[in-house]
Amino acid sequence: MIIVHHLNDSRSQRILWLLEELGLPYEIHHHPRDPKTRFAPDSLKAVHALGKAPTITDGGLTIAESGAIIDYIIRRHGSGRLQPAANTADYDKYQEWLHYAEGSAMFPLLMKMYMGRIGAAAEVIAPRVDGEIARHLGYINRSLAGRTWLMGDTFTGADVQLSFIGEYAGAQGLRAPYENLEAWVKRCQARPAYLKAVDKGGPYRFAV
Repeated sequence: MIIVHHLNDSRSQRILWLLEELGLPYEIHHHPRDPKTRFAPDSLKAVHALGKAPTITDGGLTIAESGAIIDYIIRRHGSGRLQPAANTADYDKYQEWLHYAEGSAMFPLLMKMYMGRIGAAAEVIAPRVDGEIARHLGYINRSLAGRTWLMGDTFTGADVQLSFIGEYAGAQGLRAPYENLEAWVKRCQARPAYLKAVDKGGPYRFAV
């Protein structure tokens, strides 16, 4: 049985969504944020040394990092669903999207969040960070032109992985100028499996 160590208002929500898309059985172990600091609780450190979510356990195996978790679940339990065939160029592009979400796209959004906490001291780097955010959101927006999903007409794990970027950008009021991105996030959030995951995972303020 897959166990998802779930932190509210975090990237672990998309792991619940993936499991619902695949119709796989799983358990949720909730690890609530500190209501004042919004930090993850120490209980996560007992699961993985980094003390971060998402983390899953599957039998004797423990895996952290969203991209690695999505790849593992689809390869081991997906029965060929939600990814292109491994010997195709589409699979290589799919893998690029899996790594891009956390490797490049998330960093400037996190920087903007931290800058908001330190006030005037962040003004010197604000134009650079804003420029990077626009570059990444513009890239995703252009990539979705004429497409229903990242890989075309077929929904894949890449959509699950990148969804948090679109959701977080929306929560920061940054998504509206990017029409393709906006429409794609709404399509993601309308999927029955997504709605089931939010219901099971608890309140999720990035579902906007």
